[in-house]
Amino acid sequence: MNARAFAVRAAVAAVVVATAVACQPRFGATLAEPSAGTLTIYAAASLKAPLDAVASAYRRSFPDVRFTVSTDSSAALAAKIHEGAPADVFLSADTESPAKLAATGLVDAPVVFAGNAPAIVVPAADPAAIATPADLARPGLKIVAAADGVPITAYARELVAALASEPGYPADFEARYEANVVSREDNVGATLAKVALGEADAAIVYVTDARATANVRTITLPDDVSVRATYAGAVVLSSPNRGPAAHFLGWLAGPDGQAILGPLGFLPPP
Repeated sequence: MNARAFAVRAAVAAVVVATAVACQPRFGATLAEPSAGTLTIYAAASLKAPLDAVASAYRRSFPDVRFTVSTDSSAALAAKIHEGAPADVFLSADTESPAKLAATGLVDAPVVFAGNAPAIVVPAADPAAIATPADLARPGLKIVAAADGVPITAYARELVAALASEPGYPADFEARYEANVVSREDNVGATLAKVALGEADAAIVYVTDARATANVRTITLPDDVSVRATYAGAVVLSSPNRGPAAHFLGWLAGPDGQAILGPLGFLPPP
């Protein structure tokens, strides 16, 4: 998919989510605070460690609330919700996955709660001697990526397309990059793990994952290359805990949640 197609798709998704957010109540301000119970959270793999900090902070204010967190690619979790798996809140690394579920009546209007950005990582030892993003086109490099349908895959392709338009990059940079992809993993966590273990020369993951992972190094991007990842969450309409779930999602998107996510490298909602 070329850069123009990605731009169109992102614009459509943004309109869908912006419309949904504009029509919904401010959960934290309109719903009663939760008293007790367990919330089942389906969350993107890139939120696995951050949700530990989020849950701890939330429980300081609401100590009787418990969390059961299941993480995987946003696409895999959306498929589970579509199949009827029990969950209260869906936290996705994109806007499209919850928007599609909302369109079929499975979740409430999505709420944008954070932003992120893709980053190129290499093993700390960097045996392939990757100095710049242009090196990703070098023949024989072993790049690991996530599967089609996983949000980081779309963001990575958008980043590669943006790099391809940079001065000095080969005209077939995108094709050379794809030729170097040796495996596709189920989610961004598995992709990052392969680089950290030295089983791949490079990967495109999220900035927040790169910051929080030992044994990897981030390759600096050109100043004019910027791709934003947008995270949106939604309350599952079949949840028996819709009130507490909506309260948590509103809290996460509000100042209290942002005070936890910001220091971890996440961007605030637009």
